[in-house]
Formats: sequence, C-alpha cells, structure tokens
Amino acid sequence: MKIAIVMGSVSDMPVMQEAIDILKEFGIETEVDIVSAHRTPEKLFDFSKNAHNRGIAVIIAGAGGAAHLPGMVASMSPLPVIGVPVKSSNSIDGWDSILSILQMPGGVPVATVALNGAKNAGILAAQIIGSSDKSVLDKIIAYKESLREGVIKASEGLKK
Repeated sequence: MKIAIVMGSVSDMPVMQEAIDILKEFGIETEVDIVSAHRTPEKLFDFSKNAHNRGIAVIIAGAGGAAHLPGMVASMSPLPVIGVPVKSSNSIDGWDSILSILQMPGGVPVATVALNGAKNAGILAAQIIGSSDKSVLDKIIAYKESLREGVIKASEGLKK
C-alpha cells in the first residue's frame, strides 16, 4: 500500500516534507507529485480518478491560499483524503486555506489537520493503513510509546 502526497505548488514542499519523513519512518511507500487544482486541472482529474488503480490507499493533499486541491481530489476519488492547509505567501494568515479545506459539503469529506500540519497528516494516513496492516500498526504503537516516554523523561528532568 502506498500513500500519495500531492501539493499545489513546489513552494508547499517544505511543509509537506514532514509527511514524507514520518511515513518513511513508518516504512510506508509514498508517491509525491505537484498537482495544481487551478493550473493543471486535467492532471488533477487523472490523478484523482485513477489513484486507487495504482495501489494508493490514502491521499494527503496540501494546498495554500484558496486551497481547492484537497476538496477537488476528494470529489473525484473513492480514497480517504487528508487535507493539509499550508500558510502560503498569498495567504490570509492561513485561515483561507484552513476554511477552504475544512468546510466541505456533505458527501465529500476531507480529513483536515492543523495549519502546516503535514506530520500529523502522515501519522493519520499511517493509522488508516494500520487499521488493516499489523506491521504498520505495531510501528504506530511504538511511535506513540516513544512520545509518552519523551514526556515522562522531560517531566523527570524538570524535577531534578
């Protein structure tokens, strides 16, 4: 199973890299591409309608500004889509991106993470795959345990 990570522009790559990195940590294969909802609509249609035929299990779509990419992908794909609102240079403090991805009409769901929250998008995508793949689930359990251990260690450090 692969996870597709798409973004509207190469300028989104520094944010979306966090999803790539965490998925690599979990040993999950990714397919990464730029698919602009506004500049390459034909590519968007082809990607969205055919991702499931290429072995993609989950799509992570990051976009800034008007941020139509995640919703448009979700409108044409049968796969779960996780939207990453990106605070871009033309953004209104990121709120335009957040609301464009979050406020989807009934029947076209997009799971939405925090502004620039690509790492959480990667973790959520891994959890979706982990619900039916024990090896991925075990890696997620270990990751969450490492988070817990980090907090305990930090807490103990404060008490010294």
